[in-house]
Amino acid sequence: MSAVEAARAWLAQDPDDVTRTELDALIRQAEDGDAAAAADLADRFAGRLAFGTAGLRGRLGAGSNRMNRVLVTQAAAGLAAYVRARAGAGATVVIGYDGRRNSDVFARDSAEIFAGAGLRAVLLPRLLPTPVLAFAVRHLDAAAGVMVTASHNPPDDNGYKVYLGGEDAGSQIVAPADAEIAAQIQRVADAGDIRTLPRSTDYEITDEAVVEAYVAATALVAPAPAGAAGMPWVYTAMHGVGHETLARILTLAGYPQPVVVQAQIAPDGAFPTVAFPNPEEPGAMDLSYETARAAGAEFILANDPDADRLAVAIPDARAEGGWRRLTGNEVGLLLGWRAARTATAGSLACSLVSSPGLQTVAEHYGLDFHATLTGFKWISRAPGIVFGFEEALGYLVNPDTVRDKDGISAAVAMLGMIAEAREQGATVADLLAQFQQTFGFFDSSQVSVRVEDVSIIGRIMAALRAQHPTAIGGVRVERVEDLLEATGDEPAGDVLRLWLDDGSRVIVRPSGTEPKLKAYLDVRGTSADDAAARLAALDAGARELVAAASASPRPAEPGTAEKPRSA
Repeated sequence: MSAVEAARAWLAQDPDDVTRTELDALIRQAEDGDAAAAADLADRFAGRLAFGTAGLRGRLGAGSNRMNRVLVTQAAAGLAAYVRARAGAGATVVIGYDGRRNSDVFARDSAEIFAGAGLRAVLLPRLLPTPVLAFAVRHLDAAAGVMVTASHNPPDDNGYKVYLGGEDAGSQIVAPADAEIAAQIQRVADAGDIRTLPRSTDYEITDEAVVEAYVAATALVAPAPAGAAGMPWVYTAMHGVGHETLARILTLAGYPQPVVVQAQIAPDGAFPTVAFPNPEEPGAMDLSYETARAAGAEFILANDPDADRLAVAIPDARAEGGWRRLTGNEVGLLLGWRAARTATAGSLACSLVSSPGLQTVAEHYGLDFHATLTGFKWISRAPGIVFGFEEALGYLVNPDTVRDKDGISAAVAMLGMIAEAREQGATVADLLAQFQQTFGFFDSSQVSVRVEDVSIIGRIMAALRAQHPTAIGGVRVERVEDLLEATGDEPAGDVLRLWLDDGSRVIVRPSGTEPKLKAYLDVRGTSADDAAARLAALDAGARELVAAASASPRPAEPGTAEKPRSA
């Protein structure tokens, strides 16, 4: 079937006036000989947006390779068939959505399809953070949950994240569930017209009870100590949905409300003040720094648009503008330290590319430790977990309530830790120094190679596997671990882990969400300066290593992102 034929078949079943108009115009232009329109159509129908362990995520638009109402309807029908087979007719599926374009539309379509399939479909009352949906799966004893969000992706994207209840305890899907759901979705797509699928408006819209239960549970993460009184701080929601829920929790837990970044506090799917709505991206927190300087704030907390991630920034005279964002490893190690101090048993967990400092914390307090593949679908499943994190600003601090990263509960935990330090006259910078004195001088960084042709990443990984490096940054490579196949307790993944004689570590892997190859660098020094020097040498060596594995592309030049600091 040609792209034009596929587009006409798609057009016939598309219920969305916007994408119908968009697609109809492209068809006409392509038939009139417009090469650009023909190429656009070919891309839109080159395949299907793949459903995997991250659910669906992609650019909004008409076509099987985009996020739209046809694709979402097919996904909902496939998921409904999976849930019925797993949990039976009448099982509960809860649906949430954020402030991105079409999130509410996709959520209502899903609710109608679930209800039409004989399931109990429960729609959250309004746009809410992803952690509230993850909480609701457990709270409502649902068989599954769907969150319509693209998290911190670009403004033109949207996505469809799936959670499972029952024995999965509200975690995101993993294999083989992802493949089984994908097969059901494909069966629906192969059957043809979505207009034949049964729909029903007999779905429930929850009242505030679910949200109130999440607010109450999260306020208990860290009730405000005396040191919270008068604490000046700044918060940004990054044009997302975090502020309303967080503000309610702050009031209940006894914390002062923050000075907010007004231009970013209300949900806005256009994300007008940032090029990329991700606190990790250079420039994304500039308005926060400006607000903090004007307010005389002691620190900044930032959520990403669906509030499942948390960024923390502190004053730093060495940084441009006088403020710097802490790395995910720094925040993760501080919160892990907090969790370990009060845990009597259980485990700390992090992704294998996150700081090895968490294992040191676990051993110091006699707790178990687990390193997992990247993603909270794996971290949340660590046996006996009391805390988990990944370096990409994700933290799980309340596993009995939410089995996923939660930027709101992490914010409350961080507020509690900062307020307790204030009682002793200490700052976040002092906490970082105390961590170093107690556990060691850990430092980390990252080298990223963005490519246009993803096959280049495979070529680089193959070259590194074919000939392991003998030294990186002038330090001998002691051993190389290839995690392509699981061995013992090690997880399986397209990952190379290289250990150096001085205890440093380099992990090379393809990005799971972007066309990038990433090298994660970790060192442990005898002092902060020693750790920084080791990291600089390792960074230069890692860039040379990746460049040698492939003449093109070259690694990104230093200084294109915020420089991580030690924790």
